[in-house]
Amino acid sequence: MAIIGLNPEDKFKAASAEILDRYGIRLSAGTDFDEYREYVAKARPDHRVGEPFDHRVHDMSEGKASWIIGRDESGEIIHLQALRLLPTEGQPVSEYFRQSFHEFSPSELDIDFARSRYRPGPGAKRINGRVVYSGETWIGGAPGQFRGTGISSVLGRFALLSALNEFNADYVVGFMARPVAYKGFCLRMGFMHAEPMALRWYIKHQHEALEGVMVYMSDDDIRFMLDLPTNEIEALAA
Repeated sequence: MAIIGLNPEDKFKAASAEILDRYGIRLSAGTDFDEYREYVAKARPDHRVGEPFDHRVHDMSEGKASWIIGRDESGEIIHLQALRLLPTEGQPVSEYFRQSFHEFSPSELDIDFARSRYRPGPGAKRINGRVVYSGETWIGGAPGQFRGTGISSVLGRFALLSALNEFNADYVVGFMARPVAYKGFCLRMGFMHAEPMALRWYIKHQHEALEGVMVYMSDDDIRFMLDLPTNEIEALAA
């Protein structure tokens, strides 16, 4: 398929729409996080929505946060993703996370916050402006149905594009568990930059820490990624 004369965003939309249609995936988005919690409870009954997307704690009004869900041909939810504009108030994201990192802990674990810590890297100290946090990323489906197909590359880039369009993001940031990031999932999701050992979570009564990697993209990085030739996008989902 040749896409000529379109800007990067429109070109990606056209290519990704064809790929998603091929896999029978239909995406929808919204801003009602009570509704989102219902979707999560249905698709991931063993998972609790994390504090970053708790509308009882944060301002999650329209223009501040949104979610994306994907359904397969049978209507089953096979993808979840949430985005939120962080209230950095003009400070770099390194300072924001230094004060608030405990809010971004894994929701299923009993974390010892006294021992846990956030360590900003040089990129975090430069990130400011309109910063969107990307989290709650999940891809389901039957074994081999979607995982390992490369469809995560399309879904990840769709979320980055949504951050640009919905929040006029200057940066998009997220956290990934070290084993996941080191297997290349951050690149598959479209993130070109990663800072290792950004987070160290200690579970109560355990000695070993769980390490988290901070991933991030600037708006220019996102547009560069979206401007990949169509055959490259096709290859990512092959």
